[in-house]
Amino acid sequence: MITVKRTDELTPKKLIDILKARVAVFVVEQNCPYQEVDDDDYNDLHVCLSENGALQAYTRIIEDSDKIHFGRVLVVEKYRKQGLGEKVVAATIAEIKKRFPGKTIQIQAQAYLQKFYAGFGFKPISDVYLEDNIPHLDMVMEF
Repeated sequence: MITVKRTDELTPKKLIDILKARVAVFVVEQNCPYQEVDDDDYNDLHVCLSENGALQAYTRIIEDSDKIHFGRVLVVEKYRKQGLGEKVVAATIAEIKKRFPGKTIQIQAQAYLQKFYAGFGFKPISDVYLEDNIPHLDMVMEF
């Protein structure tokens, strides 16, 4: 089941489940010590794919004045290789189209995922650069 909620609509348990999963993937697995929880988290939209109360996949949507961003795309380790990444990204794009019609979507993609995001219609707009020592590139989808 896909749910989309603002931070202040999440239960404390759901918020902690999300933050634990993000730290597990982006800090621990990727061996990348950085401030994972940030000020954007106060006002994000959180897109959660869950089953029986267990978080399986996640993204967050951040509204900017002229663009919409999404990121922190993850699939919890024990649910990988089931197509859930595609499912949560498709749900995220659909939610953005519904809530923010006509706005450009811009993402910072890890470089190895360029083809994955291109499959949804994203196009690169930057060269590859290092973000927290991980190769990234900026990509956009325009409507």
